[in-house]
Amino acid sequence: MTQTPDTPALPPSPADDLSIIRNRVFDEIRIGETASIERTLTAEDIQLFAVLSGDFNPQHLDADYAASTRFHGVIAHGMLGGALISAVLGTRLPGPGTIYVGQSLKFLAPVRIGDTLEISVTVSTRDERRKRLTLACNCVNQDGVSVVAGEAEVIAPTERIERERTTLPEVRLCVNGGGLHRLLDHVRPLGAIRVAVVHPCDVLSLGAAVDAHVAGLIVPVLVGPRARLEAVAAEAGLDISALEIEDVPHSHAAAERAVALAAGGDVEAMMKGSLHTDELVGAVVPASAGLRTKRRISHCFLMQTPSYPRPFIITDAAINIAPTLEQKADIVRNAIDLSHAIGVQAPRVAILAAVETVNPHMQATLDAAALCKMADRGQISGGVLDGPLAFDNAVSAASARIKGIVSDVAGHADVLVVPDLESGNMLAKQMEYLGGAASAGIVLGAKVPIVLTSRSDSRETRLASCAIAVLLAHRYRTTPP
Repeated sequence: MTQTPDTPALPPSPADDLSIIRNRVFDEIRIGETASIERTLTAEDIQLFAVLSGDFNPQHLDADYAASTRFHGVIAHGMLGGALISAVLGTRLPGPGTIYVGQSLKFLAPVRIGDTLEISVTVSTRDERRKRLTLACNCVNQDGVSVVAGEAEVIAPTERIERERTTLPEVRLCVNGGGLHRLLDHVRPLGAIRVAVVHPCDVLSLGAAVDAHVAGLIVPVLVGPRARLEAVAAEAGLDISALEIEDVPHSHAAAERAVALAAGGDVEAMMKGSLHTDELVGAVVPASAGLRTKRRISHCFLMQTPSYPRPFIITDAAINIAPTLEQKADIVRNAIDLSHAIGVQAPRVAILAAVETVNPHMQATLDAAALCKMADRGQISGGVLDGPLAFDNAVSAASARIKGIVSDVAGHADVLVVPDLESGNMLAKQMEYLGGAASAGIVLGAKVPIVLTSRSDSRETRLASCAIAVLLAHRYRTTPP
């Protein structure tokens, strides 16, 4: 159909609004006209604003410090709210072509990670001669509390502007090893521990033992065939001449000998080399080996990702394939012990499932409910449990709020307890390879910590895992597992 000059123009469709940015010219704008956007604040938003502004105030970035302040947690920079007001002025009202002249702001309440803000501007005065507008500005959180308020003065555009929205580049924040450096700085003063490195007969595992030794974390006792160890060292250019070697013929013997050293108190930890995990754990599990405790043995990944404000634990992703309720209780207890060792006194433990409601047809939800009741009855202590929680509810306060979940754990989890090994292993590796997470792996439930790493793990992961073993070994001196 051909549109005649008298035919009114059709209003833009919602699809147009997603792909087109357009303005309102001064002559169209009336007093009382308003526009708004909504934004849910993430930890990454705060970190990125700190990078751009250079404002590294620990109130905004250091969760431990922020917890001790009057706000009892991390809060956003005040001017982040100002930037969001600018976004409304520059993209909605008046929109492209707007010239910012002045802005007054009052910061009325803290803005926290997970808060959903409605940022609005409302025209309060018009200056016809100078084409200027004064707009009341307000940022209101999900509870209806005004957190930032003020007034902006702008020169409104006088010509129509309509452009395709610019596709912005993806920005990804990287920690650059800061977490590892802080961990090593914290652990070194404790002193190195003797560690049985089990069958480190490839360059990666032998190099990891030497790295941890040079870093001041461990005194390695290499358990394996001496000739093979010396050949690997020569191939890689590693100097192991000063290291103690327990000469055994093969990997099975290496696992048995390392367990005997640990059971006899000659070493305070064990570290997996190039043998398979099943072979090492198989030597630890028998009661006759002398390393068992009353607890089920389980594995913990300690992880830190740029998109989450604190380190967190994923368990069990390496040892227990399909744990029962009783086994999950020990998995939780072990994770709580690790949390205490790294300084989290009351870890928030999220019991994960596919949904956040109890479903009789989904065993993971039944187990989650039972574990929480066990915690209520004192059968599991030292942490705060909640579940079942879906993954998004566990790590996103905004998601939990949208679903009406009121919980001390939801959105703030320190520990993620997965239903089975497969889901945990996939989750941990997704975090590492797609989420940029740094990680460390450790086995708990035995009388000594066991460093369990993969052939594909980075040098940083191996060092961090050794550092965690040092923390646990020193803790076990006074508080045996």
